[in-house]
Amino acid sequence: MGTNEDHTEDRATAVLVRDAMARATAELPVTADLVGPARAQGLRHRARVRAAIGGAVLAVAGLGLAGAFVLPGGDDGGPTGSTGVIDVAAPPTGSAPPPPVHLEPSPGESSMADLPPAERARQENFQNQAVGVLQQLLPPSVGTVQRVDLGVRHYQGTKDGKTFHIVFSVRPFEPGTAPQACREIKGTVCSKTTLPGGIEAAASISPINNGDVTESRVWFRYGASDVSLSVNPHDESHTSAPVAAQQLLDLAASSAFLDLVKAADRDPVEEMQRSVPAG
Repeated sequence: MGTNEDHTEDRATAVLVRDAMARATAELPVTADLVGPARAQGLRHRARVRAAIGGAVLAVAGLGLAGAFVLPGGDDGGPTGSTGVIDVAAPPTGSAPPPPVHLEPSPGESSMADLPPAERARQENFQNQAVGVLQQLLPPSVGTVQRVDLGVRHYQGTKDGKTFHIVFSVRPFEPGTAPQACREIKGTVCSKTTLPGGIEAAASISPINNGDVTESRVWFRYGASDVSLSVNPHDESHTSAPVAAQQLLDLAASSAFLDLVKAADRDPVEEMQRSVPAG
């Protein structure tokens, strides 16, 4: 049986490998190929990446966060005006967000600790809201949801000693770029639905790590942003992401999740992804 230190180190490895892959492709258009072969290739080299871990990872029972977070918005679902700050109501006593997971950045990599204090507070504020919404809407099989302080889009769920890396991104897209399509290749199975407001959303279950396990993902466009939520497998135990495609589509259609997306679309917490001309 592995120690807690082993699990923490392995979790850090998986997070940093996937984040490094995301950075490597940040200047390229998002395509379905990045989900399968590229991610699998990065995971095959995960043992070469090690990061120091700081801080304690604590499980918090009885979160009760669902009603603790209030997002700004008009009665008609439209924005009330950009304030630069996403407001959060004080959570009830005993239901504060669980502590963040601390990951030291790899050499040459920045983290949220490098942000100006006001921007760091704004992004942490958004992450705490996201934790409450994800804890409410993801299935219990994902476990306790925590934010990760390496970057605003990083989270994790922990259940029975297994850690599932979660990436939740609301990122402005470059005008003129097409939304990502779901291609059912290499074992990927796609599902689609129409969200409130006529928004088309897609979800996929994709094999990674040579097909040993699967990743679950949902994505769509909202306003001027590309939205995606992925739940990754627990590599060490060869456990696939414990979320079905329909569960992610139901999550994406919920008013709590769409309100969170609306707030991030109005006041972005991520930079625009820009494409690089071919040639």
